[in-house]
Amino acid sequence: MTTEPKPLLTKKDYMSDQIIRWCPGCGDYAILAQAQTVFAELQIPRENLVVVSGIGCSSRFPYYVSSYGFHTIHGRAPTIATGLKVSRPELSVWIVTGDGDALSIGGNHTAHMIRRNVDVQVLLINNRIYGLTKGQYSPTSEAGKKTKSSPFGSVDHPMLPLAFALGCDASFVARSVDVFTVQQRDVLKAAYHHRGTSFVEIYQNCNIFNDGAWDQLVDKTIREERCLFLEHGKPMVFAGGKKGIKLNGMRPTVVDIGAGITADDCLVHDETDPFLGAILARMDYPDFPVPMGVIHRKERPTFDREMNAQVEEIVAAKGKGDLQALVTGRETWMVG
Repeated sequence: MTTEPKPLLTKKDYMSDQIIRWCPGCGDYAILAQAQTVFAELQIPRENLVVVSGIGCSSRFPYYVSSYGFHTIHGRAPTIATGLKVSRPELSVWIVTGDGDALSIGGNHTAHMIRRNVDVQVLLINNRIYGLTKGQYSPTSEAGKKTKSSPFGSVDHPMLPLAFALGCDASFVARSVDVFTVQQRDVLKAAYHHRGTSFVEIYQNCNIFNDGAWDQLVDKTIREERCLFLEHGKPMVFAGGKKGIKLNGMRPTVVDIGAGITADDCLVHDETDPFLGAILARMDYPDFPVPMGVIHRKERPTFDREMNAQVEEIVAAKGKGDLQALVTGRETWMVG
């Protein structure tokens, strides 16, 4: 008896029947399209795919992917995703969140998920604004930003999402942009294949409340000059090979290639070096080109695997236990 092979899944198979309710021109359309394309390229069974979100424009994602999903509460997507991955480790769990959702009310949840190294993919969509609530400054808004909640300019110092993640000892951090379609797919596939918390920051344009937030980097006419596309084991060169990055002591410097300096003299990207990752996470325009791609990656035990291994070990040694006996055990009191 032979069984017919299952037909290959296509991008269309991951598209739900829900009307997409984002503003026309929103960068989330591009990110959704690339995510669905990647799901198909990876052939993730839809019954094993779960998209978890919090609150925000980007958090509509689960409705638009034909898979399982949770649209949870503000900042708590990491909590739900952690419980899901521990209880169902065979699932592919993706968190879609925003700069406000993940770094403001959800900051502590995000930090503990990263340090635990839960095996999930995190897409942090960063548009430097609160879009769903109509244009207030967010944790990543630049200092001096004038918004509805900071009419005279924000006096807050902005967070750097990748530096934050590395500070929590993230095992995978990367960056892409909504309009960098091919590069974004490469980053998402790398995130999927990593075992542990894959933290991906995606620059996104909110064309209604913060239009042009990243134009100084990603416009087609200037992106080569202002973005540094990283490749593991390759020299850090940009601007069509005309410029590169060298270290002067512990500080990066931009050098012109030529007149005695070649690409071989430039700093070589090493995804496994946490100190190099910390430097790259803080490089920003206009002093430096902005790094794109996988910035840091390392292997370490995942929370879900360690937790399940511990449970199996204890059950094997002591049996399954009695919940009622535990609840009414020695650490109880009768209050009269």
